Amino acid sequence: MKKISILLAEDHVVVRQGLRSLLSAEPDIEVIGEADNGRQAVRMAQELRPDVVVMDIAMPMLNGLEATCQIVSDGIPTKVLILSSYADDEYVHQLTEAGASGYLVKQEAASELIKAVREIAKGNAYFSPSILRRLLELYRESYVKGRPAGRRNEHLTSREQEVLQMVAEGHVNKQIASTLNLSIKTIEKHRQQLMDKLDIHEVAGLTRYAVAHGVVESAERIAGVTETPKGPGSGGDAAGPLEPGLAAPTRS
Repeated sequence: MKKISILLAEDHVVVRQGLRSLLSAEPDIEVIGEADNGRQAVRMAQELRPDVVVMDIAMPMLNGLEATCQIVSDGIPTKVLILSSYADDEYVHQLTEAGASGYLVKQEAASELIKAVREIAKGNAYFSPSILRRLLELYRESYVKGRPAGRRNEHLTSREQEVLQMVAEGHVNKQIASTLNLSIKTIEKHRQQLMDKLDIHEVAGLTRYAVAHGVVESAERIAGVTETPKGPGSGGDAAGPLEPGLAAPTRS
């Protein structure tokens, strides 16, 4: 019997170990890899091609939403199951539009995870009962009102979303360019475009936006932001309004 292969994408070690133990106890399930950030999850999904990625939303480097988008758009037959503490409508809607096959809240994982993995591996969708009830209410309400239940905010490109997250996490242009294998000038262009689209022109404002929209996890990050006045020019990482000397982000 072929086992269901699983990639775990979760940045908290204790949670990841617990998930591995729970899944590995099943005879038809095999954990073949673990990732502690979204970018690593995308790379390992491409290399290992697991049947299911169990994906947390709030991860460093690349959040679960953008990681899901990249895995789904890559065309590999891997399915994504979101496992997160966040259960509000916006998160659920964005992740389902991004291509996730299921969504579980961590509080219900012990009783639902195994069943969810098996259903998703068969090509079905699976949601926590509490989320499914809310989805039905939303679509029933949208039908009565005669308008769509909502759409993901798509005016930022996937690359701009990546840059936004890294800015909110405290990375400067040089670090972002190195991580994304792009030039500093290209990063500057993406940053300027996302600032113009959001009409937000300082790091603190971008960070607040990222927290409010689930791009980064912790609001504690905002408190550490020191803004730099807008200079007359921006040459690489040396000048411009978005280049304070930021410390590494604090994660809860």
